[in-house]
Amino acid sequence: MTRQGEQCAPNPAALGIADRLIERLQDLRGRRLCWGALCFGGGVGTYYGLPAEPTAPLRLAVVLGAALCILLGWMARRGFGLPFLFMASFLCGLAIAQLRTDMVAAPVLGFRYYGPVEGRVVGIDTSASGSVRLTLDRVRLDRIAPGRVPGRVRISLTEPGPWLEPRLGLRVMTTAFLSPPSGPAEPGGFDFGRHAWFQGIGAVGYGRVPLLLADTAPGPPRYVDAARMAIAGGLRDAMPGRTGQVAAAIVVGDRSGLDPTDTQALRDSNLAHLLAISGLHMGLLVGTVLGVVRLGLAAVPPVVLRVDAKAVAAIAALPFVFAYLALSGGGVATQRAAVMAVVMLGAVILNRRALSMRSVALAALIVLVLRPEALVGPGFQMSFAATGALVLAFGALSRRGGGWTRGLRGWVMALVLSSFVAGLATAPFAAAHFNRIGVYGLAANLLAVPAMGSLVMPALLLGMVLWPIGLQAWPFAAAGWGIEWILAVAHWVAALDGAVQGVVSPSPWVLPLLGLGFGALACSRGGWGRPAGGVLLAHAFAIWILTERPAVLVAESGRLAGVMTPQGRALSHATGEGFVAGIWTENDGDPTTQAIAAARPVPLSHPGLPPIVVARGKRALAEALDGCGRGIWIVTDVPLDERPTTDCVVLGPEDMRRTGSLALWPGEAGPILVAAKDIRGSRPWSDGGR
Repeated sequence: MTRQGEQCAPNPAALGIADRLIERLQDLRGRRLCWGALCFGGGVGTYYGLPAEPTAPLRLAVVLGAALCILLGWMARRGFGLPFLFMASFLCGLAIAQLRTDMVAAPVLGFRYYGPVEGRVVGIDTSASGSVRLTLDRVRLDRIAPGRVPGRVRISLTEPGPWLEPRLGLRVMTTAFLSPPSGPAEPGGFDFGRHAWFQGIGAVGYGRVPLLLADTAPGPPRYVDAARMAIAGGLRDAMPGRTGQVAAAIVVGDRSGLDPTDTQALRDSNLAHLLAISGLHMGLLVGTVLGVVRLGLAAVPPVVLRVDAKAVAAIAALPFVFAYLALSGGGVATQRAAVMAVVMLGAVILNRRALSMRSVALAALIVLVLRPEALVGPGFQMSFAATGALVLAFGALSRRGGGWTRGLRGWVMALVLSSFVAGLATAPFAAAHFNRIGVYGLAANLLAVPAMGSLVMPALLLGMVLWPIGLQAWPFAAAGWGIEWILAVAHWVAALDGAVQGVVSPSPWVLPLLGLGFGALACSRGGWGRPAGGVLLAHAFAIWILTERPAVLVAESGRLAGVMTPQGRALSHATGEGFVAGIWTENDGDPTTQAIAAARPVPLSHPGLPPIVVARGKRALAEALDGCGRGIWIVTDVPLDERPTTDCVVLGPEDMRRTGSLALWPGEAGPILVAAKDIRGSRPWSDGGR
C-alpha cells in the first residue's frame, strides 16, 4: 500500500514491453499498405473457405465490426491503431467477396436438358478436345421460364457443320445437351462450378447438329468485337500458317486457330504464359511506348528541357493500355495486367517509384476489390508472386550499387536474374494448380523471352501503327520470324527427356500458407515478419510433402472409379469420363492416359477398403448384383427405382448427386469416406444459384 499523496512507481518491465511493442508497431508504418493488402486478401480467402454462406446477421456484424475497427484505428495513438486498421482490412475483404457473389448471382440450370438452345455469341474459343466452343448470352431454352434460364451457357460444337461460321454478336441456335456446371472431380479439387458462377455461366454442354442463324436482323453495333475480328483476320492473312494464329492470340486473345501440338509444346516447355495476354505482354507494350516517346522527346532539345519527358511518356502510354485491354477481349488476366500497368504509370507521372512493394500492394488491392474471386485463381497468385519477387530482388541489388546494370553484361544478367527469380517465385503455385513442373523452363524462357520482348512485341506494335497506310508487311514478317523461333524453342525443349515432371496435388491448406508466407516476406523489412514468413513456407512445404492421395476415388457420375497402387492409380474403365480420369492422374502426379491407367494389372480393390465395382448400364448392374457379397460396393449410373435387397452397398445416381465425387482412405476403425459436397459446403455455386 502507498501513503496518501504518494504516486505509484511505474513498473520498468511493463514499460519495457510497451516500448518494444510500440517500436514494433512503428516499424510497420512504412509498410501499412502492404500489410493492409495482405489482410484484405486474407479476408477474401476466408470467405471462399467458409463451409456455408454467411447469414444476414453475420453479414451485418462484419460490416459493423469493420466500421468499429476503422474508428478505433483512427482514434488510437502511437501506432496502436494499426492492428485495428489491419482487422478492418480483413473484414472489408470478407464483405467485398460476399458482395461480389451477390452481384454476379444468376440462375443455374438445375437438371439435364436436351433441346433447342438460342442465344447471342459473346465468346469463341477451343475446348480441350479441339472442338469450337461458344459462350452465349440472352439465352432462350425450350419450355423453361425466362426467370429460370441461365444468363450464359457454354456449348462445344462437336459437329459445327458447314452452314454457319460462328462470329461474335450473331444470334444463333442449335440443339444441345446441357447440364449444370460440374463440381469437383474429387473432394477438395478444383471447383468448376464456382469458376463458372463468377463468369455468369449457368449451364454447359455440347451440340451435335449444325449451327443455324436465329435472327437475320442486325443487332446493336459491336465495334470493339468487329475490330478484334478484323485484326485477327488481317494478322492471319499477313502471316500465313501458325505464326498468324499465334499473333492473333497475342494481339487480340483469339486462340481458336491455335495448333494443339503448338499449345502443348508451349505448356510442356513452360512458355504457355507467352500466349496469355497478361503482365508480360502489357509490360512489353508499355515499355516499348515509353522508350519510343522518351527517345522522340530527347531528340528535340527545346522540348525535353521544358517538360518532364518521363511523365509525358507515361501519359502517352496510358491510352495504349486501355486500347490493348479492349482489343484483347478484356479477360481477367488482361484486366489484372492493365490495373498493374496503370498503377505503375501513375507512380511515374507522380514522380514516385514505379516498381515498389507499395505499388504492387495497391495493384493487388484494386484487383481484389474489382474481382475478389481472382485470389483463388492461378493467374493472380503467379503474377503477383513474380512481380513481388522481382521488386524485392532488384531492390536489394540496387542498394548494392548499379554498376552491374550497364551495357550488354547488365542486360544479360538482368534477363537471367529476372527469369530465375520469377520462375522460382511462381513454381510452387504453378505446380499446385497444374500438377506439373517444366524442368527446363528456365532455359526455354532465356531463349524465348528475349525474342518476344525485343522482336515480336515491338514488331507487332509497329505493324499495327503502320497498318492504316499499308506498310505493315515488313514488321509483321519480322514478328513472324520471332514467333517461329519461340515455337522452335518450345518444341525442342518439350521433346527433351524428362522435360515435364508430375507433382502431387497439395492439401487445401498448402496454398493459403504459401500465400501468407510469401506475403509476410514481401511486407517485412526485417524483424519478426521474415522469420514468420519462413516458418509459414516451411510448414506449407512440409504439409505438401506429407500429402497422402486418396486410396480410392469414385466419380460423381458413377461411371468411373480408381484405386491407388504401387504402379499408379488403376482405373475401372479405359473409356468414358476422360476429363475426370485426366484430373485424377494429374493430381496423383502421374499424367498418364486413361487407357494406360485402366490396363494396369491390379484389381480394383485396396487393403482396408471395400472392393468397388463400377456397373455401367442395366446389364452390368444385373451381373454385379448377381451373388454380390457383404462388404462389396456397387457404383452405377442406372437409376434405381427401388433398393436392391442384397448384402452389398449400392450407390446409384441419386446417391452420387447427394454426395458428389467420393474419396476413401483406410482407417483403423474402418474406411474414411469424404464426399465432395461435404467439403464444398452450402454455397450459391453449389446450391444451384439458390
